[in-house]
Amino acid sequence: MGYIKGYDPDTLRELVDPSECEQRLAEIEDQRSLPSLMERVWLLKVLGRLDDALVLADEAVRQARMAGTRKDLIRARVLHATVLQYRGAFGAADHELATCTAEAEGQGWVPIAAFAHQHRGRNAFEAGEHEQARESFKRTLFLRREADATDRELEAVLLSIDTVERHSAPAIVNG
Repeated sequence: MGYIKGYDPDTLRELVDPSECEQRLAEIEDQRSLPSLMERVWLLKVLGRLDDALVLADEAVRQARMAGTRKDLIRARVLHATVLQYRGAFGAADHELATCTAEAEGQGWVPIAAFAHQHRGRNAFEAGEHEQARESFKRTLFLRREADATDRELEAVLLSIDTVERHSAPAIVNG
């Protein structure tokens, strides 16, 4: 998404310009293609309109299941899981993301597997499961390197690993 300005170093959530996102949402609100539908879900999610995002995420999964490819379905399910994560349903999100990572890796779809692992790591991090987050982010890094990812994609996962490490380190007691 071209609307991502970076990632919050403490929460790992996307940093966006809300007015740009609102403008784009208005531009595509009547479009019904799967890519447009998924973009609308993402925009609603980052704008905090989670009820609307969940309804459209369910619709995107249905549409991908009926008319899309298996890759489309995994992408839609990952997006659906991220909406669940933002709603605080970490267990349901992790289950969905674990299934998506396994299927993508089993099919040899490296970029999609990396995408799913990255989101599984973010979900685990928000849930306080730092070891799971670390494992997912390290797997993401491995897969992205295998797929010759861009420097920006590698930087995002390195930031994620660094953030987990900072939050996992035992507190130093001054004495």
